Amino acid sequence: MNFAARNTDAVTDRNTDGDIRRHWQWSRGVYLITPDDANSDRLLASVEAVLEHAALLQYRNKSASPALRRTQAEALLERCAKYSVPLIINDDLALASIIGADGVHLGEDDSDADEARDVLGPGAIIGVSCYDDLERACAAASSGVSYIAFGAFFPSATKPNARRASVDLLRDSAGFGLPRVAIGGITPDNARSVVAAGADLIAVISGVFDAPDPIAAMQAYRACFD
Repeated sequence: MNFAARNTDAVTDRNTDGDIRRHWQWSRGVYLITPDDANSDRLLASVEAVLEHAALLQYRNKSASPALRRTQAEALLERCAKYSVPLIINDDLALASIIGADGVHLGEDDSDADEARDVLGPGAIIGVSCYDDLERACAAASSGVSYIAFGAFFPSATKPNARRASVDLLRDSAGFGLPRVAIGGITPDNARSVVAAGADLIAVISGVFDAPDPIAAMQAYRACFD
């Protein structure tokens, strides 16, 4: 597994063509996903309050205009650099490339992993949603992605109609040698079950941002890895 004891700055080197490559290392823990929020000041404030406790941050705003998405993503990239947390862009390879994000997360209807690697470079973090599909995870692993994500494992208010995944997928995908992300309805009360099955990261939106005390919620999620 490509995990460090804690988030670190990117390690850089040069390939044979002289291009700088970044090799991010991140810890096991919380994969924080932003809520849809058109108020950029509020979004940035809520993210920055908990960002130091995150292993990765994914920017996701399905309702925003392209201009707002770029503005928010660029501002989040600055905050992520401050805390040495990689910024992943959800479902938008072009935006990830334009702002110089650390990676992109791809669903089944998005660009493929090979194209993302060509566009973002060898040091980028490329993640793929595999839902409830072990064969899709196998294909993703063969294409050189950085992590694979399964879920939803539990009912989710964010995606109430999402396909449900079995925790057996986390165990059965261990042989791919990639970090595994669990997503969908994960709370501090049920997170230990997916961690025990092999999840290296637990993806969370409302469990943190809708919590009465987001910092305490982040700490409760991270404690599930102890």
